[in-house]
Amino acid sequence: MEYTKDKGAFYIRIDKGEYVMDKIEEVCLRENIRAGYFQGIGACDSASILTYIPDKNGFAEHTVSGMLEMASLTGNVSAAGDGILIHGHAVFSYLTPGGAPAVTGGHLKDARVSYTGEIILNKADKKIEKIADAETGIDIWKLS
Repeated sequence: MEYTKDKGAFYIRIDKGEYVMDKIEEVCLRENIRAGYFQGIGACDSASILTYIPDKNGFAEHTVSGMLEMASLTGNVSAAGDGILIHGHAVFSYLTPGGAPAVTGGHLKDARVSYTGEIILNKADKKIEKIADAETGIDIWKLS
């Protein structure tokens, strides 16, 4: 991974064999980013995607592998106690074994880069925290 900063934005290049979410978190920790948002594109060879199942109050995980185009990655960074929470969603396109185009997406647990990943990370001016919401059972932004 390599990154540079320009006018408050961090341009991150994630290299072959590296994991997208791990590298975003690494930059956030190095640069003391406690809130922000990111977007990106790239090529991956595996991705673990989570889908929230409300009845189970948990996630179902599925993994895709092969030549995956990370057509869209978007997410945010929030403070979580003394640490941070990286929350990302991604869409991947790929070809099925029969050669038909297919798309999958959801909450991104992580994805391994096969060629390159290009991420733009923007730091927020103030800390945004996540707190547990009793009504929904998920963590939400605390904005006041």
